[in-house]
Amino acid sequence: MNKNTTIDIILAEDEPALGMIVKESLETRGFSVRHKENGALALDAFHEKQPDILVLDVMMPQLDGFELAKKIRVENEEIPIIFLTAKSQTEDVLEGFHVGGNDYLKKPFSMEELIVRIENLLSRQTVQKTAAIYELGDYSFNFPKQQLIYKEEVTKLTHRESHLLYHLVLKKNKVLDRTFILKKLWGNDDFFSGRSMDVFITKLRKKLAQDDQLEIVNVRGYGYKLMAP
Repeated sequence: MNKNTTIDIILAEDEPALGMIVKESLETRGFSVRHKENGALALDAFHEKQPDILVLDVMMPQLDGFELAKKIRVENEEIPIIFLTAKSQTEDVLEGFHVGGNDYLKKPFSMEELIVRIENLLSRQTVQKTAAIYELGDYSFNFPKQQLIYKEEVTKLTHRESHLLYHLVLKKNKVLDRTFILKKLWGNDDFFSGRSMDVFITKLRKKLAQDDQLEIVNVRGYGYKLMAP
């Protein structure tokens, strides 16, 4: 993250006092913060100017944090989203990630922790944007051009193959949640979408087969894992 660039944050928090404290604390650290007291106002602010990152309370009037994130993800798949919530149940945490959240912070929280999480997400996004070509063993994966290159052999990927491999690469050697990727790339996680994704996984396995260091493993009940050096 470039420290010389002012980071623009949309903060959606319906508790006025907490919202003001967070806004002022972030601004003293050099961030620019647009505080909105409900999801609808935050969505309007997003449409006026897309920020660098969003910090969204889950429980808000008019449009809650999860519904707001869903609408934002339709327009922008990459912008980082942090959820703030008093909830701590596992299903609530999973729901936050399934609708496109990148991080989850339980109330009450320290400002130092929030700032560290904001900076980590922005730094990670910068790395992803600059790393247009990913090295996978003996392969190179050019995501913008949707190409897999093995030595001098170029294989063209479809849009969905490319995006599926991109998410596997981002989670390299970790499990890519099946429900998350189905909702993100197929729009739902029903049986037919699941079968379609299995077909795409098989296609990617064949296209990566020339390097035996690479393997896409089915983690039963959870998702897939790209094993790579």
